[in-house]
Amino acid sequence: MKKSLYLLCLFLLTAFVSMAQGKPDYSKITLVIHGGAGTITRANMTPEKEKAYREKLNEALQVGYGVLKKGGTSMDAVEATIHVMENSPLFNAGKGAVFTNEGKNEMDAAMMDGKTLQAGSVASVTTIKNPISAARAVMEKSEHVMMIGDGAEKFAKMNGVEIVDPSYFYTETRFNQLQKIKGEEKTQLDHDGGTSSSENIFTEGNKFGTVGCVALDAYGNLAAGTSTGGMTNKRYGRVGDAPIIGAGTYADNSTCAVSATGHGEYFIRNVVAHDIAALMAYKGWPVQKAAEEVVMKKLVGRGGEGGVIALDKNGNVAMPFNSAGMYRGFMKNGKAEVYIYKD
Repeated sequence: MKKSLYLLCLFLLTAFVSMAQGKPDYSKITLVIHGGAGTITRANMTPEKEKAYREKLNEALQVGYGVLKKGGTSMDAVEATIHVMENSPLFNAGKGAVFTNEGKNEMDAAMMDGKTLQAGSVASVTTIKNPISAARAVMEKSEHVMMIGDGAEKFAKMNGVEIVDPSYFYTETRFNQLQKIKGEEKTQLDHDGGTSSSENIFTEGNKFGTVGCVALDAYGNLAAGTSTGGMTNKRYGRVGDAPIIGAGTYADNSTCAVSATGHGEYFIRNVVAHDIAALMAYKGWPVQKAAEEVVMKKLVGRGGEGGVIALDKNGNVAMPFNSAGMYRGFMKNGKAEVYIYKD
């Protein structure tokens, strides 16, 4: 009897230690991405540019999921995934960032750790190759949440984040977009086509250009990240929702991780990312219901356009959007799926 009791206690102690150490469970690892939402229809999409987007989205999924599969954290996966999209001229982030009215490329980004609720963001940066890495540095290597402009760039450089000349971000297509819109004297959201550049295969009509990623790792931790070049022809130091924690980016292990894409002002006013988490926390709603309530009802009712990707602690995915389309995809159980259109 004493021996049986001893063995039982030993078993329970071993189980407790294993749980405390966070024994990895690879059955739920999940990665979700978006590359912007807006007027994305088959009517304005050629086979060539559709192929280009699908290939790059799939590459991003494979890179991020690969990190998770090897035991990497959700934070590592989000950062690596967003690097792929920031380094591509296809998306309005990093290399593909749009131009401001002054002819500059000003970028914003944010990351949040669902385990600790720590977050970091940067805004209006012009020399940081991968703003998402600068956002992570702010979170992990400073006591602050947000840094902007020159200060953010100095901090990033001090902490080993790659700095480039502003000319790195120049693309002919984005520059042509600025010239066209300045001629029309109105503000336009992201892509509206260039003229002669070969990059024009990547333009597809008005779109809200942001990239984002949410991930669940083998240790049960969620993370979210968002990166953007903002709004074409933006003025006066405008900052959108991407670097605003709770608006365009949010993560909490107890509820979900969210990254948004859309008309930033509406997402800020409605605190979209946190609102989804709040519905889950206070009403006990599943992630799909909560995300649809905010994106398809609240935002629509208030005139806001765009979408989100959301992921809960059990690996359940939601990708609602109220625009014509949204570049999006997810990977779980080793299978990647990529979507573009509403249907």
